[in-house]
Amino acid sequence: MAPLSGMNDAPGDHAASTITPEAARHVLAHHELVSSTPVPRDPGRRDLHVAIVMDGNGRWAKARGMPRALGHREGVAALRRTIESAADLGVHRLTVFGFSTENWRRPKREVMELMGLLRAYFHSDLKRLEHRGVRVRILGRRTGLEPDVLEMIEAAETQTAANDSFHLQVAFNYGGRADIVDAARAFAEAVARGDAKACDLNEALFEAHLSTAPIPAPDLIIRTSGEQRLSNFLLWECAYAELIFQDVYWPDYGPEHLRAAIEDYRSRQRRYGGLVPEDILAAS
Repeated sequence: MAPLSGMNDAPGDHAASTITPEAARHVLAHHELVSSTPVPRDPGRRDLHVAIVMDGNGRWAKARGMPRALGHREGVAALRRTIESAADLGVHRLTVFGFSTENWRRPKREVMELMGLLRAYFHSDLKRLEHRGVRVRILGRRTGLEPDVLEMIEAAETQTAANDSFHLQVAFNYGGRADIVDAARAFAEAVARGDAKACDLNEALFEAHLSTAPIPAPDLIIRTSGEQRLSNFLLWECAYAELIFQDVYWPDYGPEHLRAAIEDYRSRQRRYGGLVPEDILAAS
């Protein structure tokens, strides 16, 4: 995950150069002014954005000789536990992968069960989320969803739009590649209308067309169940996120697992392709 050491160095640079602590501080200050990548933030801060691939519901149920549907229902209970504990652990934004664009390939009965769980969750929890100051956003494509699901999504976003104590984003009918394609199409259509020029495109402008905008990219992405891949989740936004894979099925997930992931995250140094002060001073 870290860039290759010295990949941009010219031959002989290390042998020929020395740097004083004062010069190192000057270089670091200049780097912070001109760098186009994010400046590393305090990992102990209280406004973390954590994203979770909630994986393992089916395997949890299979291991207990239960239908997969029961695994999904227990997964909803794990989501409630996670939301309730997140703020106390310094999380201000939580993005969860609820249903992917690829999940339509699953058996029709299971898809119907997942849609039913979304309905049941918002019917039972939306008022509580609203009263607790949680803002709800649903990421992903709205096409293909049943009218009552669309109505429920719009109601959830409208009713909680003024809240800011905690942000919950549910990626539903979402795929990272699809979101990038949709963003590219939206910009191309703006160019065709004469509202934009192709030469105007940069990373910030492109990012503004993603369904995740304007929320900052996640600091930490967690995947449960022991699998070690992103599965088309937040492919643009994951560029500088820390990745943690936990060997626990989602229905068993609780505050202790989230706490362990955040403690691991806080032990890491985030460089964003650059250097931290200790690295520069060590070269002197």
